[in-house]
Amino acid sequence: MANDLYEVLGVDKNATDEEIKKAFRRKARKLHPDVNKAEDAEDQFKELNEAYDVLSDPNKRAQYDRFGTIPGAAGSGSPYVDFSDIFGGGFGMGDLFSSFFGGGAGAGGPQVRREGRDMGVGLRLTLEEVAAGAKKEIVYDRLAPCPECDGSGKGPDGKEVVCPECHGQGRVVTVQRTFLGDMQTATTCPRCNGVGSIIENPCPECEGQGRVPDRQRTTIEIPAGIRDGQQLRMSGFGEAGMQGAKSGDLIVTCRIQPHDFFTRDGDNLHTRVNISIVQACLGAEIEVQGIMEDEVVKVQIPEGCQNDQVVRTRGYGMPRFRSDSRGDLFTHVTVTVPKKLSKRERELLTELAKEMGEQVSDERSTFQKIRDAFN
Repeated sequence: MANDLYEVLGVDKNATDEEIKKAFRRKARKLHPDVNKAEDAEDQFKELNEAYDVLSDPNKRAQYDRFGTIPGAAGSGSPYVDFSDIFGGGFGMGDLFSSFFGGGAGAGGPQVRREGRDMGVGLRLTLEEVAAGAKKEIVYDRLAPCPECDGSGKGPDGKEVVCPECHGQGRVVTVQRTFLGDMQTATTCPRCNGVGSIIENPCPECEGQGRVPDRQRTTIEIPAGIRDGQQLRMSGFGEAGMQGAKSGDLIVTCRIQPHDFFTRDGDNLHTRVNISIVQACLGAEIEVQGIMEDEVVKVQIPEGCQNDQVVRTRGYGMPRFRSDSRGDLFTHVTVTVPKKLSKRERELLTELAKEMGEQVSDERSTFQKIRDAFN
């Protein structure tokens, strides 16, 4: 990013968000490797895309305006979002422009899908966010309805007319003479791509498609208790259809990150705590941090608790999906044995051993005996 990002996009520093979007789309059409045959076409488009990544994000733009640089600017979207086509494989703004160039409404070629495709993102969440529920803003690239023509594909004086090539049939019939006779073949109309109509005076922004590559910001509401791998469907937030056709959906796959303290098992949580041998023998009430914010769970350690024993505390696990109830918290106990004892602690344990009739070693080093004498 050696060049000034505003110069790369061809806008001034006071440009609005909409002006930045338009400038990016305008230059991307010229610099995309599908149409730009220069040897450094990919580098030019990459530089343009990186500039847009920064200037289209309010936070990154503010940092750039203040410091003149932005660390880690390459790559679009939120840091907790994994982008992928719903059918597999990554995608980005460059891929969207390739689709845009290949989806002309008035050019020849294979029949173009009018309805928008579904898109998919993987959203990374913390266990705390899943426990409490969360609203997450994500940023992703898609073919969106054209803002200039409201998705119709028509320019200011544009109108939809019957295709003069196929007369509205969407197919053309060709006749080929062979020694066996005349052979008729019906193919998709190359003028309207099977639609049966064309647009006169198409929108210059979208070239008649009714959709343009754009960066979408939307907020997703994550319900409490959602499971890892569970999907949420956002109707109409996928790829926009051509010329007002139905948009696809955005399918959000929730991916829950590992936690340092808790392990999830369905609606239950598992954790591990250390207790002393005294607490294990006599029982105790200990406090552990719960999964909810500022939640403190009182765990009842039973008398005579053994190492690796599991103590169940009801109602302090994960919220059940779309329910007011919660799972349970299972505390795995580790009984810790002190490596060093004071003189008084040793005396007490020795008395306990005698009371219980247990044989114990009284072999101590000279240093330990001297230390005990001073203590």
